Amino acid sequence: MSLTVKIYSDYVCPYCILAEPIVKEVATKYNLNVEHMPFELRPYPTPTLKPEGEYMQKDWAARVFPLAEKLGVKMVMPPFSPQPYTHLAFEGYQFAKERGKGEEYNSRMYKAFFQDSLNIGEIDVLVELANEIGLNKEEFRDALDKRKYKDKHQEALAHARKLGIHAAPTFIIGSTVIKGMPSVEQLERAVEKELGEQKQDIYGLSCDMDGCS
Repeated sequence: MSLTVKIYSDYVCPYCILAEPIVKEVATKYNLNVEHMPFELRPYPTPTLKPEGEYMQKDWAARVFPLAEKLGVKMVMPPFSPQPYTHLAFEGYQFAKERGKGEEYNSRMYKAFFQDSLNIGEIDVLVELANEIGLNKEEFRDALDKRKYKDKHQEALAHARKLGIHAAPTFIIGSTVIKGMPSVEQLERAVEKELGEQKQDIYGLSCDMDGCS
């Protein structure tokens, strides 16, 4: 049986990259499909965060850096002030997804922003990152310059809003919703619950005098 974990995330959310090793561990153990879904925390023109601001300084000191050390994830506070908007990066994700490289692209965006201190709001940066994972530079640049995937990205955001997604990361596994970064144990419990329900759907069949169901 195959189960898909959908992760609604934003490339500028530190807890999204910190969740990656947890997701990888559980996905490998249970042979799960993982699909990242776009969710912009602060879409344009909402002001984005500033690294020198009190919120980021306190949050990173109290939670981000300690969690990163515990999980063995390299983290550098992005130096860009204010933080970039991510709509162009997500439009690039739609381009990559159509070509079978969506998850690879997604992973590279996180590392570029939180580990390499690259401004993923700039087209030139995105083009070079796309090229790194084997996407055609000219086609990718043309797609972003002409906003060819703007509508598809907006449809993805509308889908997230329709589901009531308002935080990143949010995990949807079957009928189970986990808001925020889960522990390995929490994610495993959700997966086992959904796998159990799948088995019940398959094997919980019976017949009576009126027929089978």
